[in-house]
Amino acid sequence: MPPKHIVSAAAIVRNDQGHILLIKGPKRGWEMPGGQVEEGESLEQAAIREVKEESGIDIEVNRFCGVYQNTEKSICNTLFLGKPIGGVCTPSEESLEVGYFPLEEVKEMVTWGNFLERIENCLDENQHPLYVAF
Repeated sequence: MPPKHIVSAAAIVRNDQGHILLIKGPKRGWEMPGGQVEEGESLEQAAIREVKEESGIDIEVNRFCGVYQNTEKSICNTLFLGKPIGGVCTPSEESLEVGYFPLEEVKEMVTWGNFLERIENCLDENQHPLYVAF
């Protein structure tokens, strides 16, 4: 019997200039890298792997930010804050474009669902850990 919930992990990655790593996906447009947690993998490991697969960037996780739960679709998305420690921005099958952008640009680029809210909440240390059900 398949699992009833999908668990995913994503990371908000900030470089030394404070710019945010975004990928441009084929369906949702610009967003933070992330994806489903695989069997035997921790949430943090999944976020690190997904960032590498989708952007080419190696990260170190600094902090657990919280959970966004879509109760209608039974999806739990965990969020981490991280910093780049290596790699080069490289598009993949899941990302048409990859880059770092200042927060002002990110606010105009990220338009899917509550993804911008997720980024802003993750950057606000006073919000951690957060739990949002929608």
